[in-house]
Amino acid sequence: MRTDWTPESPHRVIHSDNLLAIAGLPDGVFTLIYLDPPFNTGRAQARQSTTSVRSASGPIRGFKGQQYERIRGDLMSYDDRFEDYWTFLEPRLAEAWRLLADDGTLYLHLDYREAHYAKVLLDALFGRENFLNEIIWAYDYGAKSKSRWPAKHDTILVYVKNPRGYYFDSTTVDREPYMAPGLVTPEKVARGKLPTDVWWHTIVSPTGREKTGYPTQKPEGILRRIIQASTREGDWVLDFFAGSGTTGAVAASLGRRFVLVDESADALAVIRARLTKAGIAFE
Repeated sequence: MRTDWTPESPHRVIHSDNLLAIAGLPDGVFTLIYLDPPFNTGRAQARQSTTSVRSASGPIRGFKGQQYERIRGDLMSYDDRFEDYWTFLEPRLAEAWRLLADDGTLYLHLDYREAHYAKVLLDALFGRENFLNEIIWAYDYGAKSKSRWPAKHDTILVYVKNPRGYYFDSTTVDREPYMAPGLVTPEKVARGKLPTDVWWHTIVSPTGREKTGYPTQKPEGILRRIIQASTREGDWVLDFFAGSGTTGAVAASLGRRFVLVDESADALAVIRARLTKAGIAFE
């Protein structure tokens, strides 16, 4: 893996264990970091355990000291699977925080199995004052359980590096139709409304133009909304669980610059083919 990346570099796609790759990136250069890690479903996942190379006094011990260590210990005692999952995810989040610009935003995309644990632990790790939003992405597709309320949403936890100086511009976000257009003026209906923290958006259609064949591909509309609101043209975006490359494809289409990392050869093949087809140059 090349380690000569600078903020003046072109778009880059890196095939590597992500913890090793991001350790070589400079501090504080990414305005947006979007992470969609493997969900802790309880199923065995083939991945190699990697420990951080940073010192024992570094951020992986927790930015909030004893409070963080206590909360972390309490949560670990509830669920062994969570402990395994967090041992994998925690050092990567600590590195993400280092890489985030002072006006930057971290979006962590999880499902219902981990979101409640992660929220408590991230509050302790990064500071509750840095928490900005819990976004609910709701969709209605696929099989539905008849023995409980069907689980048809993901959670995206949003944290800002500096709660007094983060970048956010909702006026640049694509508007959506009013759910009750009869209650507002025709002018408002024509303009549409700004999204709230509940996003109704379909998954990637199995027969649609976006489909790459990658199993956990996220729709462009979700990433478009995130990137529009939390970056400016020319800003750097990082995704080190890049998967199908949706983050990079959308970032480039909006005039942002990106670094994508994934250790899967299948993912890299999908990303390269997708970006090439879109005419996006990258290293």
